[in-house]
Formats: sequence, structure tokens, C-alpha cells
Amino acid sequence: MVTEEHTDGTEQTTPNNLEEQTSGSESDERRWYAIHTYSGYENKVKSHLEARIASMDMRNKIFRVIVPMEEEVEIKQGQRRTVQRKVFPGYVLVEMIMSDEAWYVVRNTPGVTSFVGSGNRPVPLQESEIKSILKQVTKETEKPKAKISFAKGQSVRVVDGPFTEFIGTVSDINADRNKVTVLVSFFGRETPVVLDFLQIEKI
Repeated sequence: MVTEEHTDGTEQTTPNNLEEQTSGSESDERRWYAIHTYSGYENKVKSHLEARIASMDMRNKIFRVIVPMEEEVEIKQGQRRTVQRKVFPGYVLVEMIMSDEAWYVVRNTPGVTSFVGSGNRPVPLQESEIKSILKQVTKETEKPKAKISFAKGQSVRVVDGPFTEFIGTVSDINADRNKVTVLVSFFGRETPVVLDFLQIEKI
């Protein structure tokens, strides 16, 4: 591998032979690869790479660039809000046909530190992995997940619904349904009440 220093002070990495990066053969198969990025630079890397693909006419080699995100509902200062959370912080996924030229374009994008692979050889993601990831990030109509910040045995206050202001203890958590069972004491006895994550808060 050769590192070249340009007049503007930046360094670019070039593969010194095909075998080092692509194990001796180029393929016409479109595959998904993961690339490491500097923390917090995922969206910038996506923008920079898409610009490089357009300016270097690489649309026939590099097809899609995604930063997997999911929606999460959280309560902050008493207000519910939906936030975007990165599924894989520090990674960007790229669908591409691996070649020296395509590798060069991706690897020298500002903010990219390396391909995920074995040694110097980028290794494509498994079909099952990428299908699961793409399914997760395209579920736009699904109800956002609530942020789980409760534990069994924890004391909580009900902040919404008919039991508002009641104090109870968490007895069960159903993460799939965003529900929690709280033991609430009224009329002198503890009664289990099923509530949404957003209907309770920590004491």
C-alpha cells in the first residue's frame, strides 16, 4: 500500500496491488460493505462519498450509501419526542462492486478510516445481515421504539392515564410491546397495571 502526500497536505492511500485489497480478483457482483468512520462523522462521510461518486462518475460501481438509523421515543423535561438514533455508531454501509478504483474512491473519502474486513481485504456483509439491517431501517411506518430505562423492582411514578400520580413498582417489562407492568397500591392492596413506557417516570 502506498501513501501519497499531496500539495494541499492531505494524504491519500492507494492499493499497491490488487491482491492486497480484493484478494486477486475483481467481481461484477454487487455486495454490501461496512466502512469504519470517525465517531460522529457518519452522515458527513455519507454526504462526502455521494458527492465523490457523482463527481468521479462511479455510479456504475458504487450504488447506495446508508447510515442505518432508527426512531426512538424519549421523554425529556416532561415532553415526549421522537429522536433519530444511529444503529451502528462509527459505521457506514456501502453497496458496491469491489474493484481497485471503487476501493480507492471509498477509502479516500474524508472521515473514512478503513473497510471492515480481514487484514487488508474488505469482506462483504452476509446476505442475512444486510437483509435484517435494511428491513430495520426501512420500517418507516412502524411505531418508534421507546427508550428502555426501567428495571424490575424499580419505583416509578405514573404520569399519564387514569393512574396519574400513583407510585408503583415495576414487576415486568415487555420490550417488544413497549409495555411495563407496575404494581400500584390502592384500596390497601397491590394491583398490577399494564402501562406504556411513556406513561411512567423514574422517581
